[in-house]
Amino acid sequence: MTESTTEPVRQDLDPTGPATASSPVTSFPQDRNCPYHPPAGYAPLRTGRPLSRITLFDGRPVWAVTGHDLARRLLADPRLSTDRTHRDFPVMTERLANLQQRRVALLGVDDPEHNTQRRMLIPSFSLKRIGGLRPRIQETVDRLLDAMERQGPPAELVSAFALPVPSMVICALLGVPYADHDFFEECSRRLLCGPGAADVERARDELEEYLGALVDRKRTDPGDGLLDELIHRDHPDGPIDREQLISFAVILLVAGHETTANMISLGTFTLLRHPEQLAALRAGETTTAVVVEELLRFLSIAEGLQRLAAEDIDVAGVTIRKGEGVVFATSLINRDGDVFAQPETLDWDRSARHHLAFGFGIHQCLGQNLARAELDIALRTLFERLPDLRLAVPAQEIPHKPGDTIQGLVELPVAW
Repeated sequence: MTESTTEPVRQDLDPTGPATASSPVTSFPQDRNCPYHPPAGYAPLRTGRPLSRITLFDGRPVWAVTGHDLARRLLADPRLSTDRTHRDFPVMTERLANLQQRRVALLGVDDPEHNTQRRMLIPSFSLKRIGGLRPRIQETVDRLLDAMERQGPPAELVSAFALPVPSMVICALLGVPYADHDFFEECSRRLLCGPGAADVERARDELEEYLGALVDRKRTDPGDGLLDELIHRDHPDGPIDREQLISFAVILLVAGHETTANMISLGTFTLLRHPEQLAALRAGETTTAVVVEELLRFLSIAEGLQRLAAEDIDVAGVTIRKGEGVVFATSLINRDGDVFAQPETLDWDRSARHHLAFGFGIHQCLGQNLARAELDIALRTLFERLPDLRLAVPAQEIPHKPGDTIQGLVELPVAW
């Protein structure tokens, strides 16, 4: 295993369910004990109440939504704002506090501005458009697996496969040179994980500078990517200015590879830790599309969607006051026993499509069609090509990411 700067978290790898705890929840987010189960410290939130009080890193109390039905209701409520520049917006970690005044496209704006931005991008992420990308995704997956097989086992699956698959695909889609992937992947890692506030701010500056120069080049020398279309296509709302183009590029580039890379690696690990469910997939008793939906529910890698109450909201027997923060505990919402029977179980027979791994409402993930296609092709092909795939080290030695970022594995040593 290669040396990692992320401290491994002690893991309880019992696949039958998460650990339990009886102490109150005084901080959010928390590290997972096992990379595919919610943190043991969240146990007090799973008492049947869909709304609870928790505390963020700075001691600020906020509301935590843990019930599935309530989450759908609130995520669709226009009285909850996503404007991260508001001084009262809940910040999840100290290192992200310095970026609070930096606007975030799509995820950080409310309607009507959000609707205007989304309209510009929807055609590029439609089912038809993503369907047309599937041959390119398959070619990318095959090429990476060819290289792994030529090198021979063991391999480190995150760097050899899970990260480059979505990185190559999003570069092709946006028109970003993949030759620069080491630079922007490192910027993305620092932007999401720090380790400190200065690292996060510098990473954002460096990424914006790089993408700004790319946008400037594309104005005079257009290519065939989404950024080129945004620059040169006529838009009903008028031309897109440089600042907004850079903001689009940042969110699409970072979100377009980080989340899917973590799902591929953690999904592979989870399947290897659940041999009976993996055997059913290999035997053709289920489809990869079904497996992907259940993994999205089960893993819930994007924890803690944030909102700010723009008005008083009476809900679930309490009043969320104007100016109060609301956090959606996705890992608990997607294991709500009132909606998902035996939620701690990985079950290919359930209908998991109504999970909230991609959010809900007007801010539901724009790239979900692309993510589903990449996960379907990557996982199916990986286990078809390498039927004897297995962990190369004991599971407890595999480090996973801390709770204050997108959940996933730091590395995944495998053999076959």
